[in-house]
Amino acid sequence: MHGTDTVSSWVARWAPLIPQGQALDLACGSGRHARLLAGFKHAVTALDRDPQALLAAAGKGIATLQHDLEAPGAAWPFAPGSLAGIVVTNYLHRPLFGHIAEALAPDGVLIYETFARGNEVFGKPSNPDFLLNPGELLELASRGGLRVLAYEDGVIDAPKRARVQRLCAVGAAFDLSTAKLDR
Repeated sequence: MHGTDTVSSWVARWAPLIPQGQALDLACGSGRHARLLAGFKHAVTALDRDPQALLAAAGKGIATLQHDLEAPGAAWPFAPGSLAGIVVTNYLHRPLFGHIAEALAPDGVLIYETFARGNEVFGKPSNPDFLLNPGELLELASRGGLRVLAYEDGVIDAPKRARVQRLCAVGAAFDLSTAKLDR
């Protein structure tokens, strides 16, 4: 799934719920989701450690930030409550979970999709360090005080066969009465 320019169907489904404001494409790769978010008129930060990937991600409405969040002593670069939306796909670094939840605005939207245990039968990644445990994204949302709108844990066929977990969660101030959830 990494390295494709095709937008995740999960991200495309839930991205319209992100309120106007600053959005983050975390571990953005070539910026496929940053471009989607910019299309919704968000001010987007595309963060990745790879400078070549960031060259591809740069564009109108997209600020790039080269930062290795896994480097020893690396600081989380976003203030609490500062992000209207956070998109994370095909990336897992568990020490960031708390920072991600904390950086989400009270009415913000978190869209997360990455590989889960069981993916090893389909290929890479197969290292348990890079595979979510059963229910792990639900635990992230719960610990962060987020409300889960949608969650899936299963096998997908596109862009390649893989086992993934997918989550869309919102902050406590997100107005469910105005959200169009009939997707």
